Amino acid sequence: MSGGKDSTATALLAIELHGREGCRFVFADTGNEHEATYEYALGYLPQTLGVEINVVRASFDDEFATKRANLARIAAGEPESAVYGARQFQYAWTQEAAARALELLQPTGNPYLDMCMLKGGFPSRKRQYCTEYLKRNPITEYQLGLIDDGYAVESWQGVRADESASRRWLPSYEHRGGFYSVYRPILRWGVEDVFEAHAAAGIRPNPLYRQGMSRVGCMPCINAAKAELREIARRFPQHIERISEWERLVSAVCRPRSPVSFFHLGTQGHSGTSSTVWHVVEWSKTTRGGRQYDLLADAASATACASEYGLCE
Repeated sequence: MSGGKDSTATALLAIELHGREGCRFVFADTGNEHEATYEYALGYLPQTLGVEINVVRASFDDEFATKRANLARIAAGEPESAVYGARQFQYAWTQEAAARALELLQPTGNPYLDMCMLKGGFPSRKRQYCTEYLKRNPITEYQLGLIDDGYAVESWQGVRADESASRRWLPSYEHRGGFYSVYRPILRWGVEDVFEAHAAAGIRPNPLYRQGMSRVGCMPCINAAKAELREIARRFPQHIERISEWERLVSAVCRPRSPVSFFHLGTQGHSGTSSTVWHVVEWSKTTRGGRQYDLLADAASATACASEYGLCE
């Protein structure tokens, strides 16, 4: 139960077929969600549907202890090769940088930020490990706990084939042995079917879908479209400020000279300057490949209804 349209439609179908008592609903808190999504997934949905939402969060305490121990050895003068063996890195730690990182490298309690501090950077489209570490792993641990308690678990996943090319070949059902199987009940649904299921059950969609968002998981998501990022900056600038602060903190605890930016444009942004989330926000306001600003981008009020799915009509 992410608070998105697809997981909500999946939950509605599960309740219809199996009843509330036969279902468990799990929200994986990434620490990078919009407050409206928290209110929707953990307030509106359980109250309206009459269900309990179980919240899981990734913890990286053991990983922090290991990384701090390694940095302490480098800060004390041990060569990096003695700490990491024969592994090759593009950028090398210095004693001074390791000591500085050691002062700041502490668990924050925010799963997304903690993950990025340990990884020395942010996820990217090619290295999209955030889903694995922040959602799949904690939910899998929750499911294994149910199996250990004697339950057979059928994991319902709200994914649709038309969301990406990699999902078009997914099977609807997989029995993975023992007491565990995976079911994707809306795999062949279209987006219209998803919102029709909301309407039929009298459930309103996440309000972010009426505020220019095509996706509501993470705020922002590393896969945010250009127009979506522009809307986020207009409507929710506090979230851009938060990401900017995360960039500064992650940069301070990673290897010297490592390019760190939320949207992974390397060391150079669209306009030839250093790439930070603010530079990408400025690019999101442009047209013609970033060569000129879109003069009509702010024609509508930042509070006006805007929906990629036609929810404002």
